[in-house]
Amino acid sequence: MTITTDTAAVLSGAPSAAATRQRRVALLRDVGIGILPVILFLVLTFTTDSFFTADNLRNVLNGAVALGLIACAGTVVIIAGGFDLSAAAIFAVAGVSAALVSNETSAPVGILVGLVVGCGLGLINGVLVSVGRVNQFVGTLGTMIAYAGLATALSGSGLIIIADPAFASSANTTILGLRSASWVLIIFAVVCAVLLNLTVFGRHAYATGGNASAARLSGVSVNRTLIVAYVLSGGAAALAAVLTAGTSLSVSATSGSGLIFDALAAILIGGNSILGGRGAIWRTIVGVLTLALISNGFNLLGVDPNYQQMVSGIIILVAVAVDAWTRRRTS
Repeated sequence: MTITTDTAAVLSGAPSAAATRQRRVALLRDVGIGILPVILFLVLTFTTDSFFTADNLRNVLNGAVALGLIACAGTVVIIAGGFDLSAAAIFAVAGVSAALVSNETSAPVGILVGLVVGCGLGLINGVLVSVGRVNQFVGTLGTMIAYAGLATALSGSGLIIIADPAFASSANTTILGLRSASWVLIIFAVVCAVLLNLTVFGRHAYATGGNASAARLSGVSVNRTLIVAYVLSGGAAALAAVLTAGTSLSVSATSGSGLIFDALAAILIGGNSILGGRGAIWRTIVGVLTLALISNGFNLLGVDPNYQQMVSGIIILVAVAVDAWTRRRTS
């Protein structure tokens, strides 16, 4: 199609060839994203006897809570043009803090302190990246190392047993057949989706991630947007830590050590762009469910869990390649 023909198509209201191609590429990507967990679900249903049971499906959802919380908040950060490598370390610090305070006072106070600590560490990240103009990868890598050291120092490199059984109610209370931890994930995902799609913050996040300089010229407070995103990420990591600790009534400095890489895999599997400015929470949830199904399938089939990390790494590479291909085809 020539430039003249394209112009005529635009003036007549008909879609141009470029617009049609972009829609086809986007549709192909979205179909691929949605079909992967469906295929996994069907394969596991027909290859194992215990997968398609109410108890196991609840276990799949329960096992995805910590990953889902960190991945949803991480999606908000990435859409806003940031990147948070320290989420797993914040998870450890917040969990250890909550456990220590709970043992000295009460479970509610410990949980509150854990959440405040997580938001505070996220605030430090946000200020470093936005106000300090530190590269998000270098900055959060540095805070990841610092926070991990803090968690080790607080815990004494040992396992902390939570003495107050009331701590468990934060994660294990059953509501309408699901544990409260699962409901927290569902509610948090909905809140993140609403923030991105129906609020001024969401519009600013997409604008900041798409082009921070242009967003500033348009009156967007880029610094405030990034800070809010990082505080949300820190708070989500702390919430995940509290719920995980509530499940086992124990926590250590190494708790959640692999979560950040699984969260990144979930974000990318869902088709979110690692370069910022594009993405959606539903995509991340699809990625989280995909990883949860893989993990559950490995357990049911008796596959060495070490292979799961290898599979996650391969998935990340494929997802990044697909994102790059999509950008080229739609540019």
